[in-house]
Amino acid sequence: MAEYNFERESRTAYSESFVIEADGDDMGRVDLHYTPSVTYGTLCIPESLSEDEVQELISEIDERLVMSNDPYREDFVVTVWVGHQAGVYSEEELEEEEEEEEEEEEELEGGNGHRE
Repeated sequence: MAEYNFERESRTAYSESFVIEADGDDMGRVDLHYTPSVTYGTLCIPESLSEDEVQELISEIDERLVMSNDPYREDFVVTVWVGHQAGVYSEEELEEEEEEEEEEEEELEGGNGHRE
């Protein structure tokens, strides 16, 4: 069994998001949403995990994250997404890229391409 660690990325009054690390490497994420009686989870994992490993990971999430936050919940419902990470996108990064592109365009437009 892999040694899982959970690093919280965000938290609100009714939800939390965690990056899942296995053996020191990021391998997935889980988003938890708390209601008065049920906790809902969205688990994103790589294709390489077996069904037994998925069940073990869900049990770890339940025991270490859900039960510590809501020990009296009636159910824990998990939707599992299997695939690979395509990237992490941020408005801040997009704005920086746009500014760099604008600066490059301004440098190129500085002349008309003809020698005088």
